[in-house]
Amino acid sequence: MTSVVVERPGVLATVQDWPGRVGYWQIGVPPSGPMDDLSFRLGNVAVGNPEGAPGLEFAMAGPALRFSEDTVVCVTGAPVPVRVDGPAVPMWQPVTVPAGGALDIGAVSGSGLRIYLLIRGGIAVPEYLGSGATFTLGRFGGHEGRVLRAGDVLTLGSDANHAAAQPVPGEHRPVIASRWEIAVTEGPHGAPEFFTRGDIDTLYATDYEVHFNSDRTGVRLVGPQPDWARPDGGEAGLHPSNIHDNAYSVGALDFTGDTPILLGPDGPSLGGFVCPVTVVSAERWKLGQLSPGDRVRFVPVKAAHAASSRELGVRRRAGFAAVLSTSGDRDDGVIARRDGATSVTYRRSGDDNVLVEYGDLTLDLALRARVHALHQRLEEERPTGLLDLTPGIRSLQVRVDPDVLPVPTLMGLLDEVEGQIPDSSQLVVPSREVRMPLSWDDPSTREAIKRYMHGVRSDAPWCPWNIEFIRRMNGLDSVADVFDTVFDARYLVLGLGDVYLGAPVATPLDPRHRLVTTKYNPARTWTPENAVGIGGAYLCIYGMEGPGGYQFVGRTTQVWNHRYPQNSAAFEDGTPWLLRFFDRISWYPVEPDELLDLRADTVAGGAGGVQIIDGSFSLAEHEAFLAGNADSIAAFRATQATAFAAEREAWAAAGEFAKEGREAA
Repeated sequence: MTSVVVERPGVLATVQDWPGRVGYWQIGVPPSGPMDDLSFRLGNVAVGNPEGAPGLEFAMAGPALRFSEDTVVCVTGAPVPVRVDGPAVPMWQPVTVPAGGALDIGAVSGSGLRIYLLIRGGIAVPEYLGSGATFTLGRFGGHEGRVLRAGDVLTLGSDANHAAAQPVPGEHRPVIASRWEIAVTEGPHGAPEFFTRGDIDTLYATDYEVHFNSDRTGVRLVGPQPDWARPDGGEAGLHPSNIHDNAYSVGALDFTGDTPILLGPDGPSLGGFVCPVTVVSAERWKLGQLSPGDRVRFVPVKAAHAASSRELGVRRRAGFAAVLSTSGDRDDGVIARRDGATSVTYRRSGDDNVLVEYGDLTLDLALRARVHALHQRLEEERPTGLLDLTPGIRSLQVRVDPDVLPVPTLMGLLDEVEGQIPDSSQLVVPSREVRMPLSWDDPSTREAIKRYMHGVRSDAPWCPWNIEFIRRMNGLDSVADVFDTVFDARYLVLGLGDVYLGAPVATPLDPRHRLVTTKYNPARTWTPENAVGIGGAYLCIYGMEGPGGYQFVGRTTQVWNHRYPQNSAAFEDGTPWLLRFFDRISWYPVEPDELLDLRADTVAGGAGGVQIIDGSFSLAEHEAFLAGNADSIAAFRATQATAFAAEREAWAAAGEFAKEGREAA
């Protein structure tokens, strides 16, 4: 069996496969895979592999590798010098590295960012949740879940029964530039509901600059601040970009506050920010080649006219620098609306996703119940071409392969199913009581705030203490009232994967426990794993380290089993995620040192202090509870609304909204 020794790893070197990890979007596992899928797949075809076989991705500079046997390879992507035992060899063509020979791939010498090395037989790596793709933030997939290091040894798969090697035809090779036109569809959240008409006109007329702080999770852009169609996000948060959490599409232009970010293949599946346009699936390869300082112009196209991402030849249109289009769909991303007792809005999110939204922009568990009913019916139907179903607070994102299940066909199915969904008040679902330890105002969260103040913003209204900010936003008398409210509450899990890896987005069942706050803007660059925070009316447990925007209240134990496929006591066999939809989370206080011991217990396979009791949730019983406590709930909301309005006025007087825009830029 052929082995490959890594003598120099290159930059951000990972094993990837295509299409990556499909089917786990609803619990916060991104697909990963090559960020420029086109260059990757073309290289695999060139060496005779199946187009999705595991290969290597690098950014900016490639590796030096030594092969134990004669091996056919192909280098694609951004232009780089390639040498085999000294002499230069071409990119985009299969070449043979002799037994004992060295392949040396240099630094990018022009436009573009990512380089791909495809090797006949592919790289033999174990599958994790059905794929060998590396997700470094989650520490799984590929070669030990990490980037390559000098001294690593890779093993190749068998090349038996593979196709003949052949060069990539020149007309099939993508044009890699420094000024880009990228085809987008309107939606899911455009004008006039969320953005002004002028905002959308500006978006299409602007050459956005690629920010240096970009990676596989998303490409950050620098451009004009929107004027926004709303003064704030209501229950979802103080900034007009805030919405009740819903699923994202890869390629969505996500406005996190006033900062636009193109979401990549390692990006989040769920979040609470608006996305006015989405890159069509055949053009998402371009995200992988966007380099700091590049200029990006978005061009609206009709979804039905988008090229197929299945294509690798001229019909992919990657050989043209310009996007040829006369207009988008001119429907603001709204495919259809359906009236009834519960209204339905069908929003476009690229050419491969439909976001089904119920009712008004409010937190209403009856809407989540209807989402659940639609989710269950589609799971039962499971038509060919359905790839992912991802529920949010009041929405369900339906992802399809449009070549197998076209969106117009999907819309017919959705309309038929909608007519069959029973009244949501009948909903009774399994609902476990999940009691978890919480280290209040944990030192790790204090450290994250400190880093934010030193590296991002020192004058943010939520600094230096998020808990005091929560108190002020909700009109509570003391931070002790914040403590009592959090520990008295039972939080119903409405979504998973809010910030990756089974991270729950949950809301208190009792509205008097719903502390409303806004999210960081700009977001934090670092959040400790399993920090607990509040954003809008929702609580989240961060599934892993990374950026974030929820206001901290503390830290808990793990919600993702990094021992998987080995089991830990609190986790179900066969799944690395702890929580389920409609679980009810409650907290008990622990000291920081005690929490560290419980976290170590989880790593060792123990329960980590998590206590689980089976039960059920009845929407009818919950609505009876709300009716019986209507007066005190209304009084609480009135006090909260007064405090929220006062905070907003203070922000406006201090120029905070304009300041946020400048900071984001």
